[in-house]
Amino acid sequence: MMKSDKPIECVGCNTFDVGSILNNDELEAKIEKVFAGKEEAEQGLAALTAKARDIESEPCKISSEITPVDGGYKLTASFEFSCQAEVVIFQLGTRSF
Repeated sequence: MMKSDKPIECVGCNTFDVGSILNNDELEAKIEKVFAGKEEAEQGLAALTAKARDIESEPCKISSEITPVDGGYKLTASFEFSCQAEVVIFQLGTRSF
């Protein structure tokens, strides 16, 4: 079966072919957030790490840094999953983070 560059869409039922959109090009989710204190930033990282571990099918590669900035501590974290579907699930679960 040939893959289409454009998703197959059914306007009448408001659906589309997910396989055409999730092609494993995007395997990384990045998060940046400023917290009031270093402890809060560490707790935020722990919560994100727990979410990633719940989603992963293979070990998620996590890199992070907490740096002091004006007004608090900035958490910069990268989560590299084994497939794009896991990235999407992670991003949906962290939208309010």
